Amino acid sequence: MATTRSERAESTARGRALSAISDPRLVEVARFDHEVTGVSVSEDGRIEVSVAELLPDGSLRPYPDARWNEWRNAKKNALSPGDRWVCVQSVVADGRGSLWVIDPAAPATAFLVQGGPKLVRIDLASDAVVQTIAFDEQIAREGSYLNDVRFSPDGRHAYITDSGTRGALVIVDLETGRARRVLDGHPSTQLEKDVVVTHQGQEIRRPDGRGVEFSSDGIALSPDGETLYWQAVTGRTLYRIPTRVLHDASLSEHEVADAVEMVGENGVSDGLWIDPQGRMYISALEEDAIKVRDGDRVEVLLQDSRLRWPDTFSQGPDGTMYVTASRIMDNAWHDPEAPARLSTTLFRFTLENQKDARRH
Repeated sequence: MATTRSERAESTARGRALSAISDPRLVEVARFDHEVTGVSVSEDGRIEVSVAELLPDGSLRPYPDARWNEWRNAKKNALSPGDRWVCVQSVVADGRGSLWVIDPAAPATAFLVQGGPKLVRIDLASDAVVQTIAFDEQIAREGSYLNDVRFSPDGRHAYITDSGTRGALVIVDLETGRARRVLDGHPSTQLEKDVVVTHQGQEIRRPDGRGVEFSSDGIALSPDGETLYWQAVTGRTLYRIPTRVLHDASLSEHEVADAVEMVGENGVSDGLWIDPQGRMYISALEEDAIKVRDGDRVEVLLQDSRLRWPDTFSQGPDGTMYVTASRIMDNAWHDPEAPARLSTTLFRFTLENQKDARRH
């Protein structure tokens, strides 16, 4: 339905009012001169961003080393994309001594670098790569963008969202390295066609007129590991499924689909996180805010004009929450006249009763 001039003016006014909001609970940890989408805090308090370690003095060191970070463009050099980072999307410490890295190998989501999509495990004690699970064209298909990952409490399974042109979930047996693609094309993993992503009252569109079009992205696991949650960026609906269904490779596509449940509406969101108390944190990118879902109730936790596109959450061993603001609506993806490199900010915030944190 078309909006009137007065409605558009009111929406713009609300956006301007929003831009002045600041919350003192949100504390800047670091600022990077490049886009950082992923952050993770290990059980010993080390902070990793995609892909470097944030040192106590505020500097970054390539992680795990410079060699893994030397790949640029396969058309211009002969470096293998299978043992180097092509375009890392997510880094997640599993609380068991390892950092896991998702590399969708799809620069700017424009094309897929063959041999590049992978899930890599780094031993935090030695800073050495100890496992690489490569994804073939059956898992990382043309148009795929493997996005975020969570791990079962027993360390046996990984659950990955594909936010590409055809959304899906990928289930990985970490002991065997075998992966399965499920809910491929299912409504729960696709973008919602009636959703147009906005910010401060304005539609976020690319120079060619396309809007924000990302499928299943945010993902979270219940504290007991029995329920997996996800939603599309271009969507407002949260879904869930029992993980026992995902572990059973004998089930048909229809049987898996029948186990999907609609939870409710979160609003447009990029990142999700569930803390040990079962509260779900939601990155409300349209509102420069972080929401919390507690059961069926969703409320704004904090709102701050510095949270331009809150992206990825992590939780430290003391319960402190971390979140990145990746400013996607400010970069050249949206504005061709924007600077080639925009800063990304890492923030932290602390709430009561956040102790003995685990990563979900």
